[in-house]
Amino acid sequence: MKRREFIAGLGGVAAWPLAASAQQQALPVVGYIDLSNADAQARNVAAFRKGLSETGYVEGQNVSVEYHWLDGQFDRLPALLAELVRRRVAVIATPGSNAASLAAKAATTTIPIVFDVGEDPVRLGLVRSCPPSSTPRKG
Repeated sequence: MKRREFIAGLGGVAAWPLAASAQQQALPVVGYIDLSNADAQARNVAAFRKGLSETGYVEGQNVSVEYHWLDGQFDRLPALLAELVRRRVAVIATPGSNAASLAAKAATTTIPIVFDVGEDPVRLGLVRSCPPSSTPRKG
């Protein structure tokens, strides 16, 4: 083998990891926002992960979840949401928080928002009211 062929082959082998990593697709990112802290929400996070699993998503395998704990610092919401929108996360999750859900709705019209609120989401302005469906046809 000539020296030139050897060096060319060595360069190709060295580039394999770069090519392989370039071909790997980034996992979709869920931006999980909670106004509380991780310790207080451990049970809810376990339920969230279980729900992901039941729908075929496994954290770290086919989805990435970024947990953002605001520890009652509501003033951090706008900047955090602006950053998540700028990065185009796949979904924003705001479980159990009217304030975070409303702030997320104000921040984006293109990223889906998964929320869990204890009040009527139509009354809160999170979703529109749907007109009553027409009477189903028989036969």
